[in-house]
Amino acid sequence: MPRPTTSIADLQALAKRRVPRMFYDYADSGSWTEGTYRANEEDFHKIKLRQRVAVDMRDRTLASTMVGLPVSMPVAIAPTGLTGMQHADGEILAAKAAEKAGIPFTLSTMSICSIEDIAENTSAPFWFQLYVMRDQEFSNGLIDRAKKAGCSALVLTLDLQILGQRHKDLKNGLTAPPRLTPGTVANLLTKPRWIWGMAHTKRRTFRNIVGHAKGADNMRELGKWTAEQFDPALDWDAVKRIKDRWGGKLILKGILDEEDAATAAKSSADAIIVSNHGGRQLDGALSSISMLPRIVREVGDKIEVHMDGGIRSGQDVLKARALGARGTYIGRAMLYGLGAGGEAGVTEALRIIRNELDITMAFCGLRDIEKVDEKIIAVNPFEVQPKNWK
Repeated sequence: MPRPTTSIADLQALAKRRVPRMFYDYADSGSWTEGTYRANEEDFHKIKLRQRVAVDMRDRTLASTMVGLPVSMPVAIAPTGLTGMQHADGEILAAKAAEKAGIPFTLSTMSICSIEDIAENTSAPFWFQLYVMRDQEFSNGLIDRAKKAGCSALVLTLDLQILGQRHKDLKNGLTAPPRLTPGTVANLLTKPRWIWGMAHTKRRTFRNIVGHAKGADNMRELGKWTAEQFDPALDWDAVKRIKDRWGGKLILKGILDEEDAATAAKSSADAIIVSNHGGRQLDGALSSISMLPRIVREVGDKIEVHMDGGIRSGQDVLKARALGARGTYIGRAMLYGLGAGGEAGVTEALRIIRNELDITMAFCGLRDIEKVDEKIIAVNPFEVQPKNWK
């Protein structure tokens, strides 16, 4: 009998055995020293909860909303690049798991499966994450394709105008599909499940880009095109232009500063995601959870606040909710489940997080996620003084 999985760490260990090194490292890494990547997870542990007793714990509910859309718990699957290289057809499988769990799935621009692939294989509206490219015609095309596919929200990433340096990716020579060197081949031969899956799918490259962008018709052209396309000129005027073209729910991802949050609150966006890109951009930045209270204080009720970065448990979700996040996103936790067991692995990751969230909320004396606030926190090292404090 296989040992039961009891935590996201169990899925991570299994994924590390089953996923080729370059793709596991891509998911499990940050930029430069990886200090911010580690802080995202470590800072959650510094927040302590109040345990309450003799409280009726029956009839609990985790149902909530994110940007006005119903969710079975305040969790969405974050957009992650190269998901289909963690497991064959990975984005499709993750989207199916999210649909069954009643939570949003967000497809990355840099996905292996395309917008159309997800629409053809699921029935629930999904979200699409947009990177703004220099090729405005291509970016506009992505928005239009997402609208045609019935996506219910657009997640606009603001913190990747230039690419942070990730040492593991450079050392591994990351490509999709993998470049066959002696080292790559030797590692692939230890991953028979992965090879079998990839041999039986047609989805092995960036299908949102290939065939849609000029000058990106093969792997050599695609690599050069991608390296040159992230738009360093992205500004708030571009945000307004994108909102106008999109016309639907808009979520701004990558807010980590109070001034930027205040500007975002004055925009036409519906929500912001407090995020440092999983510690993959500015190494040395503060963790997402440590900045969350400051940003919530700054924007008040002017715009809905979400967060991502470092969530590895349902307790982390509860702490983020208590500190003001209406919704949370899981990226690596989902990828570990996917690498460990495909759709079933993602379902297991979501089960673990839901179970931990439900039980922890009950131990804190509450039955409804909508009632969770800062009163359940015993120790918060990131607490900020009220604005009128002197």
